[in-house]
Amino acid sequence: MTTPPLDAVTGAFGYTGKYIARRLLALGRRVITLTGHPHRPSPFGQAVRAIPFHFDQPHELARSLEGVATLYNTYWVRFTHGSVTFDQAVQNTQTLIRAAQEAGVRRFVHVSIANPSADSPLPYYRGKALLERTLIESGLSHAILRPTVLFGGDEGGQDVLINNIAWLLRRFPLFAVPGDGQYRIQPMHVEDMAALAVEVGQQAENLTLDAVGPEIYTFNELVALLARAVGSRAKIVHLPPSAALFLSSLVGLVVRDQVLTRDELRGLMADLLVSGQPPTGTTRLSEWLAQHTDEVGRHYASELGLSLIHI
Repeated sequence: MTTPPLDAVTGAFGYTGKYIARRLLALGRRVITLTGHPHRPSPFGQAVRAIPFHFDQPHELARSLEGVATLYNTYWVRFTHGSVTFDQAVQNTQTLIRAAQEAGVRRFVHVSIANPSADSPLPYYRGKALLERTLIESGLSHAILRPTVLFGGDEGGQDVLINNIAWLLRRFPLFAVPGDGQYRIQPMHVEDMAALAVEVGQQAENLTLDAVGPEIYTFNELVALLARAVGSRAKIVHLPPSAALFLSSLVGLVVRDQVLTRDELRGLMADLLVSGQPPTGTTRLSEWLAQHTDEVGRHYASELGLSLIHI
């Protein structure tokens, strides 16, 4: 009997990685996960073995990847917190790429971000651009996926941005839109993202694709859509970005989380969450919301509660 191929997914117990791992298992492939939280409860029981990242032990990291056909990398940090920084995340990912080379990994699928730029004033986008270059120069067979913002999820986890906007609309009498709200957003369903990742993981061609859904909204339109979906009576007001950030920090004190960072707001208002490429996802947020009205925004999705790994 032929042994099924072995794949590795970083953060398979988190958000995006979970859906990628689930799809791989459904295809009959074996899956391991590299994680900073190997003792976190697994949604897969014993089906997915958890291995610590070992960023500080590169050769041990390489050994953990021996025999892996495709590595799906979702590791990143959403914001600086304590000793966790963007520079450290870049260094760690570069270590992971070198470990994949050493281990002879066949294919490296890397989750980047839409509109990365080495010249960006935003460390999130600048770091992602640097890592794309590192992967391209590594010589590994690779696919780079550039999502804008993901939505959807089940009881095991929800997206951060869209779910939490709905949560705020459900619970507060006021919702603050930073600036004029005319900047745009093009959301991608997490299942579409997982399907795309697994599809390109089976290919050999080096490629870079935006991971985006079929609908584009202004932020005003997105908030109005979510408000209707959850039956919100919140008054929607436009405030200067600094005032909106201040209010989000007050909410952050209540939920013990970083609700919105200054850099995230700058990226949103700079129209970086939209693509000029054809959509690669098929799920429409408007249709999905109509089917999940009772679920979206019921619970706050805590980034700090999930760890700082952006997955």
